[in-house]
Amino acid sequence: MISFNHVTKVYGNGFPALKQVSFELADGEMAFLTGHSGAGKSTLLKIILLMERCSSGQVIVNHHPLDKIKGRDVAYFRRSIGVILQDPYLLPNSNVHQNVALPLILAGFRHQDIASRVRAALDKVGLLSKEKMPIETLSQGEQERVSIARAIVHKPKFLLADEPTGNLDPSLSAEIMHLFEQFNQLGVTVLIATHDLSLIGHLRHRILTLHQGRMVSAGVKMSMNEELFI
Repeated sequence: MISFNHVTKVYGNGFPALKQVSFELADGEMAFLTGHSGAGKSTLLKIILLMERCSSGQVIVNHHPLDKIKGRDVAYFRRSIGVILQDPYLLPNSNVHQNVALPLILAGFRHQDIASRVRAALDKVGLLSKEKMPIETLSQGEQERVSIARAIVHKPKFLLADEPTGNLDPSLSAEIMHLFEQFNQLGVTVLIATHDLSLIGHLRHRILTLHQGRMVSAGVKMSMNEELFI
């Protein structure tokens, strides 16, 4: 579960990125987070990841109040979350296996476990046959799949994505969203920040809409007025 209760985030320059935001995402739910550029989508995701701290209010993730998680516990908490960004930030001059294995290496997994987990993750995203290929030889869509494999290789409970299809054409974007739905069907809680209303409009998942830092809709469908905010 992800729960925001009257969460406000004000940056050091006085800019209020989030204003009294409240919503809940149930265990095993998939939802989309949308809104105009600067609405607060990335800030909201960063708060879940403990990359930012809220100024007021309470955030609970997996039954843990985030204000109680500090120091070394932050890294341990993040192991329950997989993250996908619009730019995959893949390791240059390395192959697919090495990129996907990175979080497991950093977490201290055994070599045998790393090999089996990497192959399983690549199989789920349809790239097992390209395990040893250099990253530079992959298409943009394939590189995005590598970033997804890297995000799920440690079997996270939560999957967060920030504009994961922003650089992809419509057909590839639909394929990526289908992958997220497959992970969700396995019980992973998924929250995806996106501008692509044409892509998510026909998908049967809840849409959370931010406008100027406020949550203006947390329902399945948006009203005509809310669509104007995007």
